[in-house]
Amino acid sequence: MHDVRAKIYENRLNEDSFQRIIQDIKDEKYSNIEIASFITACSGDHLNLEEIKSLTNAMIKAGLVLKWKNHPVVDKHCVGGLPGNRTTPIVVPIVAAMGLTFPKTSSRAITSPAGTADTIESITKVNLNISEMKSVVEQEGGCIVWGGSIGLSPVDDILIRVERALEVDSVGQMIASVLSKKAAAGSSHVVIDIPVGKTAKIRSEEDAEKLKYYFTVVGKSIGLKIKVLISDGSQPIGRGIGPSLEIKDCIEVLNNDPLAPQDLKKRALLIAGTMLEFTQPHRYKNGDGIQAALDTLESGKAFKKFESICKAQGDFKVPPTSRFRRDIVSKISGVVFEIDNRKITKVARLAGAPNSASAGVYFLSPIGKKSKREIFYTQFILIPKEN
Repeated sequence: MHDVRAKIYENRLNEDSFQRIIQDIKDEKYSNIEIASFITACSGDHLNLEEIKSLTNAMIKAGLVLKWKNHPVVDKHCVGGLPGNRTTPIVVPIVAAMGLTFPKTSSRAITSPAGTADTIESITKVNLNISEMKSVVEQEGGCIVWGGSIGLSPVDDILIRVERALEVDSVGQMIASVLSKKAAAGSSHVVIDIPVGKTAKIRSEEDAEKLKYYFTVVGKSIGLKIKVLISDGSQPIGRGIGPSLEIKDCIEVLNNDPLAPQDLKKRALLIAGTMLEFTQPHRYKNGDGIQAALDTLESGKAFKKFESICKAQGDFKVPPTSRFRRDIVSKISGVVFEIDNRKITKVARLAGAPNSASAGVYFLSPIGKKSKREIFYTQFILIPKEN
């Protein structure tokens, strides 16, 4: 604990210090209170760039690192803070259907209404072990599993559990968490999406550019090629906010449903197209990647691949629907000009998400919509039997 105490008093830690802390946490020598003190001491801007590198390396060394036969091995991550925005279940099958290896390990929600693992778990199994994960990837070219069941960067899973209780998700620890998992999964190329908005996790272009630099530099230090996209974070993406509601949006997009949320489709295609151009610049450039991703989506190959991945992981169930719902209606007429992402997130969590897969918010009022006493959103409430 002397290293943690040093950090509490704002001293800079070297790599040896982080190695000792991470190893002690892995060996269960720290209580939850001691882990919480470490997390708190590192929160805010209390980790500089060199410390983030050291923490990331320490977390990688504490677990396994997977190796894959086929290269490149791709991955993606969104820094969060934006309700909905569930692009992974769309991007993975598009890219896997096009021949890239995509072993996607995902997290559960910390402060949001759903993590990707929560969302996928509403229709299939995500608690795979390493052997099962490898089998799915070798068979289908990709997977979407919960990182906590794999044991990659195992200390990160312990830290996330405590962060969830504290509702703390600091930038330095986020970078170390994300990149240690990507490196441990055997990835070579990673696309990072940073939404920027007044009520998103990242509030300004300046902060986004700083985070972009940090991700790129830390990634390079551990052998990862990083491509960062800075995107619009002014409002929710898609309509569903909560595990089951979000996966329904994704399935609509994959099925080429004309009523599918177009903002979610557009963002997923941007990420998939960027990934193709990033990994195969000789083949895709100047928007060719986005068009190729769209062609794969419209051909039906992406949905077929998604279905195959789900079945390989265990099942492909119909996502649950809550019987308890209420419509929130505008009391006046007007035009939506601003949305508070944090309040929408809070409403979805109060409804029971992510603990109840069927709970959350179905959002119907994007910026620019003219409303004449219409439904702003529908709240789907926790089903009692799911408690």
